[in-house]
Formats: sequence, C-alpha cells, structure tokens
Amino acid sequence: MNHPPAHLPPALAHRPEALLLDFGGVVFHTEKRPEGRRDATALLHRELATAGHAVPEEELRASLDAGLAALKDWKNAAGRRRAPVELTHREIWEDFLASDLPEPVRAVLAGSAGWLLGALTPLLAEHTVRPGVRDLLHTARRLGVRVGIVSNAHAGRSHRALLREHGLEELVDVQLYSDEVGVRKPHPAIVERAARALATRPERCWFVGDTLDRDVAAGRRAGVAAVVVTRDKHTDRPPYPVAVRPDAVFDTPEGLVPVLAAARDTPPPASPPHTGPQRTDSRPAALLLDHGGVIANSVKDTEGQRGFGLRLAARLRRAGHDVPDAAAVEALTTARRAHQRWKGEADAAPLVPEVTPVQYWQDFFGTAFGPDVRAWLAAEAVALSHEWAHVKSRPTLREGAADLLGRCRELAIPVAVVSNTVCGRSVRERMASFGIAELVGVHVYSDELGRRKPDPLTVREALRALAVDPGACWFAGDKPGRDMAAARSAGIGTTVLVRGGSLDDAALARHLTTPGPTRPDHVVTSLAELLPLLSPRS
Repeated sequence: MNHPPAHLPPALAHRPEALLLDFGGVVFHTEKRPEGRRDATALLHRELATAGHAVPEEELRASLDAGLAALKDWKNAAGRRRAPVELTHREIWEDFLASDLPEPVRAVLAGSAGWLLGALTPLLAEHTVRPGVRDLLHTARRLGVRVGIVSNAHAGRSHRALLREHGLEELVDVQLYSDEVGVRKPHPAIVERAARALATRPERCWFVGDTLDRDVAAGRRAGVAAVVVTRDKHTDRPPYPVAVRPDAVFDTPEGLVPVLAAARDTPPPASPPHTGPQRTDSRPAALLLDHGGVIANSVKDTEGQRGFGLRLAARLRRAGHDVPDAAAVEALTTARRAHQRWKGEADAAPLVPEVTPVQYWQDFFGTAFGPDVRAWLAAEAVALSHEWAHVKSRPTLREGAADLLGRCRELAIPVAVVSNTVCGRSVRERMASFGIAELVGVHVYSDELGRRKPDPLTVREALRALAVDPGACWFAGDKPGRDMAAARSAGIGTTVLVRGGSLDDAALARHLTTPGPTRPDHVVTSLAELLPLLSPRS
C-alpha cells in the first residue's frame, strides 16, 4: 500500500480542484520502434504513388530522418520562448519532414498533413501506460478532482485515440493538444485554458509533467498551485540549463496517488503567479472533384444530432458546467443558423475564409453560455467538429463515383478532392468507409487550408500538388457559385456540373442560362456519364 511521503511539500497539502497531466512521460511512456522509420517511409511512398509521384524510398527516408532531427531542435528551441506557438500540420511537412523534396511532393504531403502525422505516431513509437496512472485517475474521480490532459503534440488525434484504446478517455474531462489549440508549452496560455475549461483557475490546479524546460516552466508561468514531475527519459536531460524547479519529483505517477489522497479538502492560500508534364492526348491531365453532392450525398440525421447534443451536455456537466440537455440540443440549431449566415457573408469577401473549429463551437454554439463553458468548447473544438461531422448526416456514395475513380486509376489520371468542409478528417474517413480513399491522391479541405471555395486558392493548392497544366484539368462540382467559380478563377480548362447535389433545378437553371464563370461546360446527373469522355480520343 502506498503512503504519502513523511515530509509533504506545503504546495501539495491542499487538494486541487483540477489535476492537469502531460501525456508523454506522465500518462504514457514511449519507446521508439526499431522498424518505425522504415514503416513510416513505406507509408509515405504509398501515399505519393497514389498521387502519381514515384519517389525512391531512400530519398524519403533521408528527408524523414533530417526532418525529425530538425523538428527536435525546433521543439527544444521553442522551449526557450516565452509564448511559443505550435507549427501547423502543413508547416511540419513543408518546412521540416519534406522540405528538400520536390514541390509537388511537398504539396501532396501537405494536403494530407494531419492524417499523415496521426498515422506516423503509432508507427514511430510504442506507447505504454505508466505505473499508477489508472489509480491516479480513479482517485481523482473518487475525490471529485477534475482531470485534464495538457500536451505538446503534432497529432492530438492520435493521443485521443490512445487514451480511448487504453480505456482512459472516460476518466479525463478535457484534453488540450498544442496542434489543436495553437500554442505549446511552456506558453502559460495552454495551462490557463485547461483550468478554465475545467471551471477553475490555475492557482487551484496541480500540474504534472516530466520536463523542466516545458512542463515545469509552463506550470510556473501559469501560476499553478503545485508543479509535480514524474521522472521519465527526458527529465534529467534537459536540452539546456533550466532555472525553474518542481515542488516534488516521483519516479512514476504511482508516487503521486497517496499524495493526492492525503491532500486536505481546503483551498490553498492565494499566491501570485511565478515569473520566470503537359499531356499530349485529350484526356484530362487530372480530375478534381468536390465531395459533398458529387462523390457522396447525405441526408440530415435528426436522431444522430440529438444524441450528440445529449452526450455533449453530459460531458460539460462532468467537467463542472451546469448545462441542461435541452440547452445543448437547442444550441446546435443556433450554431447551424449562425454558420449559414456567416458563410453567406464570407463568400462575398475577396479572400474567402473557412470557419475554425474554435469559432464554430465557441462563438456559434456557445453564444448562450458563459465564458467557462466556451473555454471548454474551445479546448474540445477540434474533436467536437470531428464527431459532429459524422453524426449530423447519413452519407451515401453517389452512383458512378467508384467506377469513375477506378477508371482514372486504370488510365493513370490523378484525382484530387477539393472540398468545403468543417472537418476534412471526416471526409477522408467517409471515403475510406466507401472503399475509395486509396483512389484519391491529393486532398484539399477548407478547414485545413483556412480558405474555402469560391476562393481559387483551394483549387490552386490542388494544382500545385498535382503539378499539371490547369487548362488540361477537369473539375466536377455541384455548386456553380462556389465550385465552378473557384475552378474558373484557378484556370481550370473544363468544368462539369453534377446535378442532384444541394441545389435544386431552379437554382441551377439560373447559372446554366447565364454566361459567365459559374456556367459549366458539361452537365451530368451521374459521374458515370463522364466515363465515355475519358477515352484518349474524347
């Protein structure tokens, strides 16, 4: 049986309202897989081949090795900054992991940046739950101490999956990952946001990490009640001298369990924060497709939406927020309406932005709730958008889509998906469920790019990845005002309107009879009608 140390540091004498835990080095121990980089290289090779790029594996491995080394240096250097921001998924590929590869190759990898980083995490390292973690989480739950994960991560989605796979997700009340919130430790804001999302303040939290330069520094800068280190491989080897020190050090999280259990249920005294090549035939050089209304259609799932609202309300209550079921369900309707208004206004701008997950959940959904609830929504926004994308509607693969993509593969015509979406990750997953994901080589999703059609940057980004003449490409979409307009502005040679999407015939007729950039070259009711046009002599 574990007992608290005989001489308990004063900072740990009072029970916290929330326990903030680092991921690697606290909840999980990681070990490099000997075959990890080989497997990662093979994955990249397959992805690039799908987009029509034959890059030797030795070149990919050399770039990956160099990029990971440089990324490690960047992360160490970021620990010296007062308020470091996180790299975007695209920056990690463009500027680090693939920076010395050809531009079209970089564009392909950047288009799949988040998905690839998530896929690399389990390939590169093994993850093992550290001793005492389960006891610590159960003790916190029993004592009414809320729990948050606060982690520097380039693929928060993979960390969330690991918690789920090991049965720990239900014991954690909020998760903040640097790639999702945009700042990284030792930036104090990530700790402050976690505390607020758990309906408390940093000075009423304990922060548990394994590094001095990132974790201890972040906790001190945020002014938490206590900073604890659970020793792991990086603890005693900081990249440079670090002045800040923790309140206590344990060999594993197991040592913290009796300390938390023994802490008095009284508020601590207030303390100030610490300072411290052109084709020659008439076939398309590439085929660019919208997703919704073209590859797939969807119908509203009322029950799925209501179930999501009920689960969201329950999660908010578990995190310390009094949100009734009915209020959460009603807020979903409010958010959809606000989003539609926002899109109508944004489409008229010269540069058309995409709504961010934080904007959607904090500003559109959270408008009827207080700042603490909105803080929780901001922290969980990326994961909420992913779940919402899957439950709000039921998709079906449109007739002819699979046949068209298969024929393009046979004819070596690369395919790009260019989609306006609040969650490109869910679009990928839906295509995988349809069995067509491997037939698409280039992905451009508005939530990942930050711009949405009719902004031509969406199409230009796909063309950059494809390395083809825009005039020799086809673009198929279902919305003239967005799809056709973006394609024409980007120089696409042939545009195809697919009926049966989100616009009715009356709305489409206005574009079909009026000359201009929104008028398509072809109109089809099924993608199967494009198959005869792919003949070399079409």
